[in-house]
Amino acid sequence: MVLKLEGILVNLQLLKRSNMLKEKDKVYTNLYGFEGADLKSAQSRGDWDGTKKILAMGPEKIIEEIKASGLRGRGGAGFPTGVKWSFMPKKSDKQHYLVVNADESEPGTCSDREIIRHEPHKLVEGALIAAFAIGANAAYIYIRGEYVNEAKILQKAIDEAYKAGLLGKNACKSGFDFDLYLHRGAGAYICGEETALLESLEGNRGMPRLKPPFPANWGLYGCPTTVNNVQTISNVPTILRRGAKWYSSLGKPGNAGTTIFSISGHVNKPCNVEEEMGIPLRDLIDKHAGGVIGGWDNLKAVIPGGSSVPLIPKNVCDYVEMDYDSLKKEGTSLGTASVIVMDQSTDIIKAITRISKFYMHESCGQCTPCREGTGWMWRMMSNLVKGQADPSDIDRLLNVTKQVECHTICALGDAAAWPIQGLIKHFRDEIIDRINMYNSNIGAM
Repeated sequence: MVLKLEGILVNLQLLKRSNMLKEKDKVYTNLYGFEGADLKSAQSRGDWDGTKKILAMGPEKIIEEIKASGLRGRGGAGFPTGVKWSFMPKKSDKQHYLVVNADESEPGTCSDREIIRHEPHKLVEGALIAAFAIGANAAYIYIRGEYVNEAKILQKAIDEAYKAGLLGKNACKSGFDFDLYLHRGAGAYICGEETALLESLEGNRGMPRLKPPFPANWGLYGCPTTVNNVQTISNVPTILRRGAKWYSSLGKPGNAGTTIFSISGHVNKPCNVEEEMGIPLRDLIDKHAGGVIGGWDNLKAVIPGGSSVPLIPKNVCDYVEMDYDSLKKEGTSLGTASVIVMDQSTDIIKAITRISKFYMHESCGQCTPCREGTGWMWRMMSNLVKGQADPSDIDRLLNVTKQVECHTICALGDAAAWPIQGLIKHFRDEIIDRINMYNSNIGAM
């Protein structure tokens, strides 16, 4: 009886949060490219409106406003943006830098790409404001090498901003000098890690650094540096224009604002969509992606935040809300808000094996647990796909993931371990069935 009452309460909460984000509250009004990406079109949508006035607030007030807004980093970690900015030293003899991470390489993730394609001036303006707030007169946007057309669009937006006096000397006539550079990477997933990105930007091999020291103290060229994701920086101008109170009123406490969800896999209409943090997963899929192919009951599992986070089975998908804290309670993460939907036709063991192979390939090899462990995990998963294993190998594989998890310099080892842990947690019976089927076939021969 208690469980039924709890279920009713959960359903009432979902109904309460079932409305979609209102058009007036959207940050990205040109997400689908129905209008131009040029400066004139961007200004018609409100970009670069009163930027000089925003800068006149001063660095400390800007940082406090971003803190009050509740904006958390949209690159995966979800760290409070204003707090991160406040780590930068107030006084330093060294140059300060802002670095924008546009190395979007997480499988299933394509939100930054759409911002760069259709809303590049939000990113350019955001870079100016963020750099001003942390005392940086120069910023670099590190863009994924495969994003050839996106790099051209973004460079054009930067050139337009310079020509209009919005960047460069006395940017926006504010008295602040600011230069913005676009740097194309060479296509390594590991460069999505902030310190590996800095190494690559300096011309070195993209390998993560030991921390501490953290980038705020020792970053690009040994100078104080803040690294933020594209969407994080692109949110900043709209938040400061409309106010922290407005932004924090969206979403949920501790999970404020909106984010762009990338929905792919077994849905009728794969898409990118901006929605409030905390929207129920089922609403997100049904209302924006046309529902699961074959209906909701045909759903098997969902990876809620890009390939590096643990999957969740249908019974969790029925009620879970899409925000950092709700997903953490279910043993997974919002990550990059990339929703990969898998229906009953999915060979879930094969799917996770493919993900394992990706992380094995992308490991930089610096840390022994990751270099050796990712190979071990992929080989063991390859055996499980065929059923050529013993049931005891499941716990042996789980033990290997625990030896890799949290034992590496960066989070790539965790990213390789978590999908397998999610599989074993929720689909152990399916793995055992695969092993038993193989053994029975061998016995019948």
